[in-house]
Amino acid sequence: MSVLYDNIHVFLTAKEAGQAAGRAVEEHLVLLQKQQKEVRMIFAAAPSQDYLLDYLSQSTKIVWENVVAFNMDEYIGLPVGSPQLFASYLEDRLFSKVTLGAKYTISAEGDINEEIQRVTAAITAAPIDLVCLGIGENGHLAFNDPPVADFDDDQVIKEVELDLVCRQQQVNDGCFATLDDVPATALTLTIPTLLQADALFCVVVGKHKREAVAQAVHGAISTDWPATILRTHANCNYFFDKDSYTE
Repeated sequence: MSVLYDNIHVFLTAKEAGQAAGRAVEEHLVLLQKQQKEVRMIFAAAPSQDYLLDYLSQSTKIVWENVVAFNMDEYIGLPVGSPQLFASYLEDRLFSKVTLGAKYTISAEGDINEEIQRVTAAITAAPIDLVCLGIGENGHLAFNDPPVADFDDDQVIKEVELDLVCRQQQVNDGCFATLDDVPATALTLTIPTLLQADALFCVVVGKHKREAVAQAVHGAISTDWPATILRTHANCNYFFDKDSYTE
């Protein structure tokens, strides 16, 4: 591992990066749980998060009964129970393996406006303590792609159209067989909602993310590459593998 800045950590492999992020999240959770009864956290759902979630699922230090969990986005239009649903992914990777105090996963099965109201109420009921997130090939955070990203968004969660790069990434990641299979719309927590958390833990791996990482770390802060806004957060830690980061 090499530490380029205090908050940027680069590892040889994706597994090492994910496990290091898992240890950092675990350490932060243990500290918080000594100070407060409840910890509220938001999870990303993507292959880049696999090793992080696997590590957390095996932790014997975290008191999961005191954790309230949220996911950050969800497709609109997939059949109930589809493995591509982010709620399904998180259930499989983590939620089914631990005993959570509560969980609020986004659902696009019913009335979208009612779901937006439900999630908004749940998210704003108390402060968010930490977010586990990644960065998309187009620099998106959650499903805030460049055309719809808004650093001053007044919504907590919104319906968005997914741009072509974002949809193609889902195929590249092996989540869908073809571009036509990828839903065109989704629900996503907005960028201000994610940035309100006290701590962010960002895991990005793979050479296909290299340009997005370079922009996020060095580029001008702009919705052209939404992840650049992470640099304005006082406590964002990055975990990259050598394929995703180049100096």
